[in-house]
Amino acid sequence: MQKNKADTIAAIATASGAGGIGVVRVSGPLSHAIANQILEQCPAPRHAAYLPFYDVNHQLIDRGIAIYYQNPHSYTGEDVLELQAHGGTALMQILLARCIELGARQAEPGEFTRRAYLNDKIDLAQAEAVADVINASTAEAARSAVRSLSGEFSNSINQLLAKLVNLRMYVEACLDFPEEEIDFISQGKVTEKLEAITSELESVFSKAKQGSLLREGMHIVLVGQPNVGKSSLMNQLSGEEVAIVTPIAGTTRDAIKSSIQINGLPLHIIDTAGLRDTNDEVEKIGIARTYRALENAQVALLLVDAAHGIDDAEKSILTRLPQEISKIWVHNKIDTANETAKIVEKAGETHIFLSAKMGSGVDLLKRHLLNIAGYQQNAEGVFMARARHLEALKQVDAHLQLAYNNISQAEIIAEELRLAQEALSSVTGEFTPDDLLGEIFSKFCIGK
Repeated sequence: MQKNKADTIAAIATASGAGGIGVVRVSGPLSHAIANQILEQCPAPRHAAYLPFYDVNHQLIDRGIAIYYQNPHSYTGEDVLELQAHGGTALMQILLARCIELGARQAEPGEFTRRAYLNDKIDLAQAEAVADVINASTAEAARSAVRSLSGEFSNSINQLLAKLVNLRMYVEACLDFPEEEIDFISQGKVTEKLEAITSELESVFSKAKQGSLLREGMHIVLVGQPNVGKSSLMNQLSGEEVAIVTPIAGTTRDAIKSSIQINGLPLHIIDTAGLRDTNDEVEKIGIARTYRALENAQVALLLVDAAHGIDDAEKSILTRLPQEISKIWVHNKIDTANETAKIVEKAGETHIFLSAKMGSGVDLLKRHLLNIAGYQQNAEGVFMARARHLEALKQVDAHLQLAYNNISQAEIIAEELRLAQEALSSVTGEFTPDDLLGEIFSKFCIGK
């Protein structure tokens, strides 16, 4: 991804489209010279100056605010110039083109943040949090991402890392004195220290898992035969008419997606075509898409008409669902079946009775979904985390467990602690391969 660290890069840093203010950002060794050409001067470092912006023919492009940051006191750690002008689409492109004309090149996605990481302004977890702050879909997710960006997640990892390194140093020092008749493992309380590190790791993992839920949300698919009320439940959960509801079976032909939040947790809900045998070619395509949607879902809500319950057709649908997906039986239309809203646990399965039309019992479903996700609203100190962070923490836990299980063999303990340290360091980017960096930053927007 990174062409040349010595290049000067430029990009529009504000969102696409027209706005009251737009920002063009420049980073690299030519920033000072570009400022002199466009502004006919370079503002004092870290001082905002209201100045005219000129093109190559000394024609006025616009007037706006210019700020110059001298390295290393900038976001990227390099010389940086920010030009704040009126946010017209054409005007932003003219200003960007002028910067490129003066020697900068178009920045690639995430390249400003990547340079901040490579110049030790932020670590990798903080760099990823930049994108998470921008993309946060709920207030809870935004607060969690800001905690990670401010370094709370990284500090927790670094505290764990320090304890892990100290223990590893002690164990490896023990290996230098094999002839001594001293039980270094017991004397150094290695077992107790391993237990303490594992306990602290569990706390960090719990907070990271909550943050991952806030970032990724939970994917839910509504499945069932035609006309059992999937679209009605979709509308009830979404709080708006996102799906067409009619008494005609097979109305929904394609997957309809809606994103909502419950107590700050994003839920991505997919209303699908009713599952049945049909000769309608369009409906067949919708049914095929239903099963594809299930492959990426965490929860399947299996809707049935409360009046007739679960029969062979519903059981047939159940056998075709992925084994790993959580399944909830939703008995809809209790308003016509003389039933009350309730949750029933039977034979290891959850049955929720509700009326999507009237709304009764829907809150029971929402609370149960939060329980399945393991989500705790307003959990203290939650920080944003990604799937790779959770996987790294799981690897650390596995290595610590192997060290604990081989507590009498110092060589094995030392090796497992080394592997645990390596896995933990990958979270903040101390040991991160270039291909992973390329994948991470390629998902950023241009200008960040």
